[in-house]
Amino acid sequence: MPVTNGKVIFNSVPEGYPEPGKTTVYDDSEQIDLESVPIPDGGFLVKTLYLSVDPYMRGRMREPTKKSYSPPFILGEPLTGHGVGVVLKSKSSEFKEGAHVYGVFKHQNYIVYPNRAGLIVLDNKQKLPWSYYVGAAGMPGKTAYMAWKEYSSSKKGETVFVSGGAGAVGSFVIQLAKIDGCKVIASAGSDEKVEFMKSIGADVAFNYKTSNTLDVLNEHGPIDIYWDNVGGPTLEAALEAANTNARFIECGMISGYNTAGGAPIKNIIHVVSKSISMFGFIVSRLEHKYDEQFYKEVPELIAAGKLKVLEDVFEGLASVGDAILAVQKGTNKGKAVVRVADQ
Repeated sequence: MPVTNGKVIFNSVPEGYPEPGKTTVYDDSEQIDLESVPIPDGGFLVKTLYLSVDPYMRGRMREPTKKSYSPPFILGEPLTGHGVGVVLKSKSSEFKEGAHVYGVFKHQNYIVYPNRAGLIVLDNKQKLPWSYYVGAAGMPGKTAYMAWKEYSSSKKGETVFVSGGAGAVGSFVIQLAKIDGCKVIASAGSDEKVEFMKSIGADVAFNYKTSNTLDVLNEHGPIDIYWDNVGGPTLEAALEAANTNARFIECGMISGYNTAGGAPIKNIIHVVSKSISMFGFIVSRLEHKYDEQFYKEVPELIAAGKLKVLEDVFEGLASVGDAILAVQKGTNKGKAVVRVADQ
């Protein structure tokens, strides 16, 4: 019997925050017969279980003429992003029926892959929840782990400032910095998130909406390493409070994602006067160097309880638009995950 193959369609380019039902639309009009769907030699049919919703997705909601490091979403087509699924049928020697796979998924219930398409098979020896493989054991975890290893040059006793410290990446960075023996200052936008950052080891955690960021940094700094998830005024404060020879790891600048790029940074001259090293990066450019090490170390750290994970799970494919908006507004509590289906 045919079943619904729901999709989340990119419907319009947003001017500000993406609107569920306008920017993205859930479409349940398509049916798929799982028994008779044609599968090419070397291909396989995947049922989507979990999808990741991440800040960078806002940058893909643009006109196709605008260039960036990641391709734009295509109007009228499903969104794409990192996901975990299970193979239902296969004509591939590499992807067996019942295998769980990770990689880039269309935002739909069922997908026929004509080839491996960059997917990997997850062995999950630690028996972690499959959702963790779109979070701490997936791309956000790689973002934190790989860039920290590559750029932090951290030394025991140094002071680290992490903005967006309650998010999927920032919370991982806090814990990596503590493992390295650093003092950690972390900011987020609610008192509940402040308590979470304290629970994972932040020495100083504050709500940037009710505390002055520069005052906090001046009191507890100077800072040797800044992990930047937000840009804007927080980046300016970090530049003011930076130590000589500080390292700035520029992961994201979400303060400007929905406001045409955000305000200019007025005190960038501190990069010169304080001899600051500033590193921008895209995680896919680091994977070739750290992927094997990541999958060897990180699932074990999670399983052992040495890396704590907080998820905010949105139920069903139709909730993708709500999850995207929550991430852009910072109302999610932990890694935003969409549970599309159980096993």
